[in-house]
Amino acid sequence: MFEKFADLEEKISHLEGRLSDPELVTNQKEYQKVVREHAHLTKLNGIYSEYRHVQQELENNKILLQDDEEDPEIKELARLEIEELEEKERKLDQEIKLILLPKDPNDEKNTFLEIRAGTGGDEAALFVGDLFRMYCRFAESMGWKVEIMSSNPLGIGGFKEIIALIKGEQVYSKLKYESGVHRVQRVPETETQGRIHTSAVTVAILPEADEVELNLDMSELKIDVFRASGPGGQSVNTTDSAVRITHLPTGVVVSCQDEKSQHKNKAKALTVLRARILDQLEREHHDKISQDRKSQVGSGDRSERIRTYNFPQGRITDHRINLTLYKLEAVIGGKLEEIIYPLIAHDQAEKLKAIQ
Repeated sequence: MFEKFADLEEKISHLEGRLSDPELVTNQKEYQKVVREHAHLTKLNGIYSEYRHVQQELENNKILLQDDEEDPEIKELARLEIEELEEKERKLDQEIKLILLPKDPNDEKNTFLEIRAGTGGDEAALFVGDLFRMYCRFAESMGWKVEIMSSNPLGIGGFKEIIALIKGEQVYSKLKYESGVHRVQRVPETETQGRIHTSAVTVAILPEADEVELNLDMSELKIDVFRASGPGGQSVNTTDSAVRITHLPTGVVVSCQDEKSQHKNKAKALTVLRARILDQLEREHHDKISQDRKSQVGSGDRSERIRTYNFPQGRITDHRINLTLYKLEAVIGGKLEEIIYPLIAHDQAEKLKAIQ
């Protein structure tokens, strides 16, 4: 594994030279890529240097133990230090392996969040709104920005469907574990006899696709315009500003009507369409090469029930890693790190097992 570190300092020096090139700054996308790679290699080099130092200290203490002429008290100190150094060596070795794990190329990307009501009627639609607010609060705590791309609100205050683009640092790396069916158990406001109802919504997390990644052929698109409408069928405007785009080869359909401008709705719809098609292509590729997806929590089947929110007991359970927390109010309030970070740790542990 450590053969990879032979020319690490040389690579860092090369990247520093590139960062000082004025021409690179004019290409912000490439500049940010080099900045991230430099930070990654610098961190790796620092940990590896510490690892080598610990190994050298271990070797020195083991030599002391083998010296018959050394003072017994010095030997005892050396023995205690060896125990501490071996534990430190183990942790650094694990940390290096984590850094060297193959990176998901989508981790750095902005992300589309799509939430749709499933079984449960109005209660499911209300829970779509609850989940959307939960993700918005988490995004705010992370310093991300949320832009609604399309929504289908209902008069009761919920949504049949809502799609948003979340922009920021490492968005997909945190939210990719949220895809799947989210089940809610609670007493609806309209329930007069206090019975608990079970409803479900589907969450889909799609990385934003760059135009260079997926260049849509406009001849393969069917674009329809129509008059936007709001809850209850009330007219939102009197012009054909809403846009529906169908990708004929795949049958993927996207509609946007939130903007008053047809041009803006079309631009948003194309952005969502591009992400959905790229996601579909990636999932098809993933299915072909994957032999066992049971241990994976990042890209599971969206028909799989991944989480249950039980309001009467204040309990939230993630079924993939058997995690149960009695912190439902906090999580719904945006404290998603209570669940996301254990999911990340589980995912990393499974990947480490695969390479060991």
